[in-house]
Amino acid sequence: MSLSRKRRKELTRLRKSADELWSHQQEVLDRANEIAREAGRQAGVLTREEVVPRVRQGYEHYLLPGVHATQDLAGGVRHQVVDKVLPGIGTALGTVMSVGDIAKEARAATLDRIRFQKPVVVQKQGPGAGTYIAIGVGIAAAAGVAYAIWQTFRADDELWVSEDESLLDSPIEKSTDV
Repeated sequence: MSLSRKRRKELTRLRKSADELWSHQQEVLDRANEIAREAGRQAGVLTREEVVPRVRQGYEHYLLPGVHATQDLAGGVRHQVVDKVLPGIGTALGTVMSVGDIAKEARAATLDRIRFQKPVVVQKQGPGAGTYIAIGVGIAAAAGVAYAIWQTFRADDELWVSEDESLLDSPIEKSTDV
């Protein structure tokens, strides 16, 4: 590319101006970095001297009483739960479990008694209706036997048949033979 002399001079001046501007910008940036470092240092000092004491004072004055109250409340709740609620729950659970164990043992004992015992036959306490009927039949039979014996041995002359032969040859008997 061929440039005219005038253009070359303009470009050279422009380049020098750009280099000069660049060096000024570098100086400005260096100065800005120094100022920023100093500002950070001052901010740290200010924080240590002003902000930290105020934050600490606000924390101790406003937040710390609430923290202590919350800790006291939590301690009271913990005390109530540990000393009163948990033993009550433990007692209730223990009672329920022992009732369950007692019922389980009673059920097992009952089943063992039922399994290993001979069947129980209930003894009758007194005479029943069958006993009275049998006694009545026995009395009637004894009465019948006694009556038969009485009839057999009574002294009735009419009942005795004589052994006369004359009676055996009676006409009634002969007529019956025909």
